[in-house]
Amino acid sequence: MRRPKLRRPRLPRTRTGQRRLVQAVMAGCVLALLPATWMYVVTGDRLRTTADVPRTDVAVVFGAGLWAGEPSPYLAHRLDAAAELYRAGRIKVVLVTGDNSRKDYDEPDAMRTYLTRHGVPDSRIVSDYAGFDTWDSCVRAKKIFGVDEAVLISQGFHIRRAVALCQEAGVASYGVGVEAKHDATWYYGGTREIFAAGKAALDAVFEPDPRFLGPQEPGVANALRSPRTEARP
Repeated sequence: MRRPKLRRPRLPRTRTGQRRLVQAVMAGCVLALLPATWMYVVTGDRLRTTADVPRTDVAVVFGAGLWAGEPSPYLAHRLDAAAELYRAGRIKVVLVTGDNSRKDYDEPDAMRTYLTRHGVPDSRIVSDYAGFDTWDSCVRAKKIFGVDEAVLISQGFHIRRAVALCQEAGVASYGVGVEAKHDATWYYGGTREIFAAGKAALDAVFEPDPRFLGPQEPGVANALRSPRTEARP
């Protein structure tokens, strides 16, 4: 039995058709770049380093995966930056937000344990167990934990999206993008951000509710009232 021949798409033969094809391709490229352009405009003056970020009550650290129950190297770098800011007195409370959708996977508790080992008192750490993506974490920081201003900590390839979304969620934000080794994970993360920018733009426009919202929690307010203890080096 003979296989049917696959038809190759035919390019327009007329100049008008070719011109329309080029215009369509250019329009598609412009539309694809709009979300990334929006993020760069929104976050243009909001990125800092651990040395010059403004003093702020709260830092938000986004989850970035666990390896055998411990923070992945990428997440550990984020937590190291948060601990550095706490020891320097530039922040007072760390809100760790991540995935705890199943019993055997608990990003916030692993993040809390890591921070306490690196000098941040347990009383100054607040856990958000339903930070399933960046938008959810930002909305919950505002609506559930009452955070109006924060320093956001993530890798450089993610920090602009985090700042843009938290700004849209009503959290006045500065972003600290920590250094990361340019390995396969870094390149994957950078590529992923190209597509994630489109979702971020849709989240900013339609402002969907997080997967879990629930009642307000006083954790951040209580942590701010707790006495500050000396951080261990």
